Amino acid sequence: MLVDNGVNGDSRVQKAARSAAAAGWEVILLGRSPGSLPQEWQLGRAEVRLLAMPAPLALRRHQFRRAWLRWPLAYPPNGVAAHRQQSVKAWRADLAVRAAELAVARPDTPRLGLRRRQVKAEELAVRVVGKWVSLRHWMLTQAHRRRRFRNPWDRAYTLFWQQAKGDGAWRRLEPGLWDYELAYGPVVDELQPDLIHANDFRMLGVAARAKIRARAQGRDIKVVWDAHEFLPGLKPWQDNARWLPAHMAHEREYAPYADAVVTVSDGLAELLQRQHRLTVRPDVVLNAPAADHMELVPDAPAPDLRARCGVGPDVPLLVYSGAAARQRGLDIMVEALPQMPDVHVALVVNKPAGPYVSGLLARAARLGVADRVHALPYVAHWQVVPFLAGADVGVIPIHHWPNHEIALITKFFEYSHARLPLVVSDVRTMADTVRATGQGEVFVAEDVADYVRAVRAALAEPARYRAAYDRPGLLESWTWEAQADALDAVYRRLVLGRPAPASGAPADEAAPIEPRPAVRSGT
Repeated sequence: MLVDNGVNGDSRVQKAARSAAAAGWEVILLGRSPGSLPQEWQLGRAEVRLLAMPAPLALRRHQFRRAWLRWPLAYPPNGVAAHRQQSVKAWRADLAVRAAELAVARPDTPRLGLRRRQVKAEELAVRVVGKWVSLRHWMLTQAHRRRRFRNPWDRAYTLFWQQAKGDGAWRRLEPGLWDYELAYGPVVDELQPDLIHANDFRMLGVAARAKIRARAQGRDIKVVWDAHEFLPGLKPWQDNARWLPAHMAHEREYAPYADAVVTVSDGLAELLQRQHRLTVRPDVVLNAPAADHMELVPDAPAPDLRARCGVGPDVPLLVYSGAAARQRGLDIMVEALPQMPDVHVALVVNKPAGPYVSGLLARAARLGVADRVHALPYVAHWQVVPFLAGADVGVIPIHHWPNHEIALITKFFEYSHARLPLVVSDVRTMADTVRATGQGEVFVAEDVADYVRAVRAALAEPARYRAAYDRPGLLESWTWEAQADALDAVYRRLVLGRPAPASGAPADEAAPIEPRPAVRSGT
């Protein structure tokens, strides 16, 4: 299994690796180390390897050049700016110590007055030098920040390579994709897997190229492409006209090499089939939590959400769990608090100290509600449901973006298994589901007044919304165990040429995967 992140925090990938290994597959999960050193550990019976991945090709040419015309005083982009800033700080620290020594020196100390005047002169000099260094560093920062690949030249550059190379244009527009190949490719070749489960669009290319090389050596690798999102519907993380065309071209080039496609929703399956003219509709594997929330690490029980927020059992508590970004709509949870004086908000996010969340906390302080907003880090994936169950309402305030309209996202299922009343924005698939099940309230995205109405309704009659979870089969169909069976069936169809065992039958009784290592899955 290939994934372009550090595995921790990616519950879908962790559950897929663990359940495949439990079903009898030999599973090696390759991810990207967050540092410069590789890491290894076990995830159940699955082996996790995080690879060190240098990324020099991700840097653009302008990041190595000076912008002489626009920012003539900027430092060169070679690290000297940080060196100069640190040097000035060291000079200031030295002067502070010397001034302190002279302040307590005996009056008869030789040349005391001269030495004090010298320190005063250096203090003036360091202020001048510090301002000069700050100016040059600011210009360097501006030179990088203002270069956003959205001017007419960059659009023309993008169009030229699209016309010249077609789907191969990504090699010029987003050469950083090669950094993944150079880190992962040799390891995949060495493992000689029978199957590669490629998570999302970056890993699709790595898997397809490994399949091509194996074919030249007389080996057959089956590729399962797990499309987590609809790439054309993504908001590019860079303000960059090249990013989306490059990644879409990369995906189109390698999609034909997938032997099977799985994805997270029926809506996304339809879009992928149409986008890539797939002859077979992708299998749907929901981002559902495990039904069994027993501790996978016995000495690490699930923490208590209310204890971490410092609130008692009677305090109304709203929770959001997931990535923190503007398009996730978390602003509305803070903006509404002055209208709900007793309510607290818990933000369980990937970067509780990141700039976006810091901005939310600053806004809460300006509104006078800072003591009622709690930014918390993620917990382990098997702890998520019992952790979230400490809240009164689960909130999903996401904005209208194409990918938000077509799927039930992970937190939807996690809130459901925690049996929380939901308050969700009116993005299509999720709003339709909540209205059909009666498990919560729907509000107009980005509308504070309607959000407040929905929250008050959910808090007023929680039992009515929780009763929706008693519907026979509802939560059972939203479990990872059901999804794992579907994924295992895809693997078996491709590698063994036979279906998965009947539901409830042990894998080694119905379709034995022996002897090892006859079937090694790059899962």
